[in-house]
Amino acid sequence: MKQLIRYSLLCMGLLSTCMSTAQQLLNVGVAGLNHDHVHLLMHQFKEGKVRIAGIAEADTALVARYKRSYHLPDSLFYPNLNAMLAKVHPDAVLGYNPVAEHILVVEACAPKGIPVMVEKPLATTVAQATRIAALAEKYHIPVLTNYETTWYSTNQHVYELVKKNTIGPVRKMIVHDGHEGPIEIGCSKDFTNWLTDPVKNGGGAIVDFGCYGANLMTWLMDGQAPIAVTAVARHIKPSVYPHVDDDATILLEYPEATGIIEASWNWPFSIKDWEVFGKSGYLHALNANQLQQRQKDSTQSLTVPVPAFTDNLTYLAAVLNGTIKPGNDLSSLKNNLIVVQILEAARKSAKDGKRQVMSQSMP
Repeated sequence: MKQLIRYSLLCMGLLSTCMSTAQQLLNVGVAGLNHDHVHLLMHQFKEGKVRIAGIAEADTALVARYKRSYHLPDSLFYPNLNAMLAKVHPDAVLGYNPVAEHILVVEACAPKGIPVMVEKPLATTVAQATRIAALAEKYHIPVLTNYETTWYSTNQHVYELVKKNTIGPVRKMIVHDGHEGPIEIGCSKDFTNWLTDPVKNGGGAIVDFGCYGANLMTWLMDGQAPIAVTAVARHIKPSVYPHVDDDATILLEYPEATGIIEASWNWPFSIKDWEVFGKSGYLHALNANQLQQRQKDSTQSLTVPVPAFTDNLTYLAAVLNGTIKPGNDLSSLKNNLIVVQILEAARKSAKDGKRQVMSQSMP
């Protein structure tokens, strides 16, 4: 588990300084502890990069482990989110709970005017996502979604190069995402209990890793939903993951481009890369730091500039202080409503074996 946490920190650039101590630290509430990504927040807390106003978690055994691991005082903990929000008013609440319960976080926070950021994806169903959007609009709060790949310098640079017409109009996008499997890489039992649940997570690899490609492609397509979605989901390890798929391929059709998402818990190693083919060239973000460009017969490695935001906290702070507006960016509600729509269509396609024509707007 220590190796897994260190790997995630390295990928997200969190072992380097990501928020100046001269800046006013965010004071956040935490909804849930059964998502292993919360370890990243705890490291940010230990390094003095964020303040924690309160933690809502009902599992007393899980609470005890976090208290021991991170030397957290009893005063931070509450049995549920409503109890926490009755005592504290954080700058924002960060959701580290099952995807199907993100809606509960927004329902508790929105009427109090408290912004929310959840771990990817936004929701398990279009109905949940639509309800979240309605609450965000009614109570005028930002609802954001955090993806590890948002903070990859390479992905940010791919977007910039495409928008500068460096490789011509986009024709094909391919995203490979996943690892050997959440159990195989040592994710906690608290995490895998819901990650491998078809209701709480909405599916297996098709959701867990399919969302990354849907997020990136929606961004590159300027917030346009695909015309249609076709997906194939496989069950390669039924003895390990009896209730959900562990491998998926999703095809997205756009008017002049095609997106292919390869999501799996069966890769021989961890992978998060992104290939973009234009009319005149090709870009390949191999990981968070390595980017290659090919123009016909010439291939070169590109120097990747440091993006404006390198982690979720600096980005969230900028949204809250009005420095930036999410628009259609990777964390935005607009983008992630389409992501949920894509994932729901993909699950239906995989189940029915049919191409799913998409609505071009959310209900």
